Amino acid sequence: MSGNNVRLQAIKDVEAYVPPAASFALHETPGDIFGENVFSTSVMQRRLPKSVFKSVIATIERSEPLDPLVADAVASAMKDWAMEKGATHYAHVFYPLTGMTAEKHDSFLEPAGDGSALAEFSGKTLIQGEPDASSFPNGGLRNTFEARGYTGWDVMSPAYVLENPNGNTLCIPTVFVSMTGEALDHKTPLLRSEQAMSTQAERILTLFGHTPDRVVAYCGPEQEYFLVDRHFFLARPDLLNAGRTLLGHKPPKGQEFDDHYFGAIPERVLGFMMDTERELFKLGIPAKTRHNEVAPGQFEVAPMFERANVASDHQQLLMTIFKSVAQKHGMECLFHEKPFDGVNGSGKHVNFSFGNSAQGNLLLPGDTPHDNAQFLVFCAAVIRAVHLHGGLLRSSVASASNDHRLGANEAPPAIISIFLGDQLADVFDQIAKGGATRSKEKGTLLVGVDTLPPLGQDPGDRNRTSPFAFTGNRFEFRAPGSMQTVAAPMVVINTIMAEAMDFIATELEAKVAAGTEFNEAVQDVLADIVSNHGAVIFNGNGYSDEWQIEAEQRGLKNLRTTVDALPELITDEAIELFSTYKVFSKAEMHSRYEIGLEQYVNSVGVEARSTLELGTTVILPAAVRYQTEVATNLAALKAVGVEPDLEPLETVSAPLAELRAGLAVLAGALTAETPHDPLAEATYTRDVLLPAMAAVRGAADTLESVVADDLWPLPTYQEMLYIL
Repeated sequence: MSGNNVRLQAIKDVEAYVPPAASFALHETPGDIFGENVFSTSVMQRRLPKSVFKSVIATIERSEPLDPLVADAVASAMKDWAMEKGATHYAHVFYPLTGMTAEKHDSFLEPAGDGSALAEFSGKTLIQGEPDASSFPNGGLRNTFEARGYTGWDVMSPAYVLENPNGNTLCIPTVFVSMTGEALDHKTPLLRSEQAMSTQAERILTLFGHTPDRVVAYCGPEQEYFLVDRHFFLARPDLLNAGRTLLGHKPPKGQEFDDHYFGAIPERVLGFMMDTERELFKLGIPAKTRHNEVAPGQFEVAPMFERANVASDHQQLLMTIFKSVAQKHGMECLFHEKPFDGVNGSGKHVNFSFGNSAQGNLLLPGDTPHDNAQFLVFCAAVIRAVHLHGGLLRSSVASASNDHRLGANEAPPAIISIFLGDQLADVFDQIAKGGATRSKEKGTLLVGVDTLPPLGQDPGDRNRTSPFAFTGNRFEFRAPGSMQTVAAPMVVINTIMAEAMDFIATELEAKVAAGTEFNEAVQDVLADIVSNHGAVIFNGNGYSDEWQIEAEQRGLKNLRTTVDALPELITDEAIELFSTYKVFSKAEMHSRYEIGLEQYVNSVGVEARSTLELGTTVILPAAVRYQTEVATNLAALKAVGVEPDLEPLETVSAPLAELRAGLAVLAGALTAETPHDPLAEATYTRDVLLPAMAAVRGAADTLESVVADDLWPLPTYQEMLYIL
């Protein structure tokens, strides 16, 4: 079948789509099934001996060390519960530095001496597993021949049963560490950073007269994604290999009308959303919001806030479920940050806060934040943390795919700044001038429609161009990419917050010990932070060219690419920071730096090879066929005495020559000897391969706009974005 027929057949197959059965049965409601496949605290309370349950809850709610003696009882109850739900295997689920989820399945059944089999699952097996560590990224922490790695049960993240038509599996969230105890995953440093943050937050709460109570980080990630029909996906080798279109001409209609954003959800997509929600609800994932996003074919789901550790696990599970359910609906779910050039890319906004059961959300300002000294102290800690460690925040979201998105007019710039809003900016301005005495109050909107009830007006607007924005009771870190785990930015946020709160607590303790009245000490510390770190506060348009200049004058870093950002991980200051709070050792920091560079080089390398293959075997032949057809027609006209117009031939011949030249340059760049130093190799990848790919794309996209439509071999943007 010719390339042209493959494309046209894909369109016909999309038109013939038949939706699957409805997601929810008539007798079923979302509330009935929520958490039914989770080994939750309520399930444990019913199935565990009272003493065992109390011991486990002490670990989950108060972070007390897990008592190994209770493991056998928990394992037995967990096994019985899972087998009642049809599970035949169990899996330690972990999160290696690939950014993906990994799992090793083992059967519950073990052979007995009489030829039968018994279902076994011991406490020792629950607590610890031993997957091969040699095939996962380690950044030099392990030699290739040293394969031993351990998984360890994370009791704070609940086990669950994952359903599959071929059999169910009990999944147990775990950490993944080397034989020497070094973190080979994202969960271990996240748990370490939460512990460090909590210790310092409790010091501040003690100064405010509260009884120490464990402080936990909360996370509410928003997930953006694209959906395309799977027939189109399979007809696009670039989507299949790289997760994004490496070639593609902008369609006549993109997102300029803003008509897709919050528009009516297409029926097929809504069916997919309801199906995913059903699976998420069964696994206790609190999906709350669903809607169309800005770009055609783009959508969003947002769960409610959870403990950061659980939210991170749930995010990984959510992406897995979205991928599988999309295929059930004949679609492909694309999490790449920029799958289509010329329309908005996708992010994963990380909304975060911290608090405890006694004081609640510590980032809740109340109606009069100028009177809420405790809130102002924690908010000031955020200001100090982001100003001092903006480079680390940028490095936490660095990837080849996210580089396409950051800094464009669809995502926050690579410059990390804070938006506070009018109310808080005014309060901190008063503090800097001697003390806050007032807060801007909420108002009432004057809409001009008598039948409407009074609508409240917040004392400050939101800023969609800010990478780190206060949104009323939390901060929203808008820079994370849609493909990445939320654990990486949360590790950095927790750690830099630990440092900032450590600084504030130490300053307050010293001032009070020296005889300064506590409220006066608070005012002094707040004023110093605003004076020394206020440069990071920016309430203006982060997309403007003027901000780039102003940010440089303020001393804020502008780390435009992953290659610029990753060295922030191995500065002396960064290594000291993470070592001090026992989140990463120096070796672990260097490992993440090297893995980041390696993944960057590998990602762009796959894209470059795919671009070369597509250009050589798909685009070039199609363009040559069209050129030949045009030349043949012109020759036929000339043969009968008609002087032909050569413009059609020139229109295709010029970009075809550019394509040949671009492919030759790209092939040379791919075969050239590259530097062996990781940073130098990544720099070569950025400065040589990416421009070579862009040249090929420019020529190919021009050809798409001039080659006859019936000869064009690849599904177009117009088809992929609008035919669902």
